[in-house]
Amino acid sequence: MLRLADSKMKGVTLAAIRWYQSKGGSKHFFSIECNFEPSCSEYTHQAITRYGLFKGIGQGINRIRRCTDPECLEKINDPVR
Repeated sequence: MLRLADSKMKGVTLAAIRWYQSKGGSKHFFSIECNFEPSCSEYTHQAITRYGLFKGIGQGINRIRRCTDPECLEKINDPVR
């Protein structure tokens, strides 16, 4: 039963990330552009898909914390590992 709830939460979370991306992501909601490639939202989506909901969200939060340079001129390549 817990596994089914986790699976549903994972699906809802991934759908929410795709919705956020379809609406313009950080440019639209925060008037900034992500410093990384893939974007922080795509990184989080990939991490959740690869490692599961809780570990993936943790990795996504850590990534977002590193995305703090408003003067970044070139995107930093940082794939999910």
